[in-house]
Amino acid sequence: MKYVVSGYIGFDNFGDEAVAHVLSEKLKHEGAEKITFISANPQKTSELHNVFSCGMFNFMPALIESDTLISGGGSLLQDVTSLKSLLYYLSIIFIALLLNKKVEIFAQGIGPIKTVIGKILTKSVLKRASKISVRDTESQELLKQWGIESELVKDPVFDINVNNKNKKGIVGIQLRKYTGVNDDFLNRLANEIANRFSDKKIEILSLQDSIDLDICNNFLQKLKEQNINNVSVLSNLSVNDVTDKISDLEYLIAMRFHANVIGIKSGVKTLAINYDPKVEKLAKEYNLPIINLDDKDFSNQFNNLF
Repeated sequence: MKYVVSGYIGFDNFGDEAVAHVLSEKLKHEGAEKITFISANPQKTSELHNVFSCGMFNFMPALIESDTLISGGGSLLQDVTSLKSLLYYLSIIFIALLLNKKVEIFAQGIGPIKTVIGKILTKSVLKRASKISVRDTESQELLKQWGIESELVKDPVFDINVNNKNKKGIVGIQLRKYTGVNDDFLNRLANEIANRFSDKKIEILSLQDSIDLDICNNFLQKLKEQNINNVSVLSNLSVNDVTDKISDLEYLIAMRFHANVIGIKSGVKTLAINYDPKVEKLAKEYNLPIINLDDKDFSNQFNNLF
């Protein structure tokens, strides 16, 4: 069986590269004849995952010779990021269907889809998929409302092997650029961390340097202004680097969905920052304390971390 995989691959995003790793290993274990990832950085993707790879707009030859398109995981089918992004991922599925290829939707979070055209096209395309698995009950319920059956599965990153190490008393902070993560929010967060963890080593984790690194460096300076000196920013991290670093932690305060997943899987005391519905869903499912970006006081959430 020859597979083409469509996802947010090649952007050096920890979560999506972790999903790609899990999926490539799964397909190899099942005896795949050929695996081709559609990627923003084909050469790096091939080297990282030991697969074939093609560019984001050069996938037709691979798709033509394939048997199955796999779309996922992650949150590809949503238009909150942009309608353009949704249309791109839907177009790949649509072309595969035109070519009479089998289409599998793999462990996705569907939505939010706000636009009318986005809802119509997504519903139409997914009704023709051979197999759909989703990672949360809200996605499954949305598809059910559309008359589409799906299987509920855990996010693939839960399948990554993580060592539950002896915790080293380190506090991990994982931040990303996002509306609402402004100086006021960062100052209040830095103040709370200084009050709670002044005696701890603190590591600030950048999981996608193009988006995270500036905000991480900004937060480093804010902690230093609070007289926290045992603090550093960790960047240019591989999937293995991230899982190793997070599993070492005693505490994790994290924005990104998959950082929280690794925290949960590693048995780290985890406090989520709610910037996206998928993070809120995860926190609710695993009973994590959660900070909303417009909260003025974080004390109760931090109390629940201990």
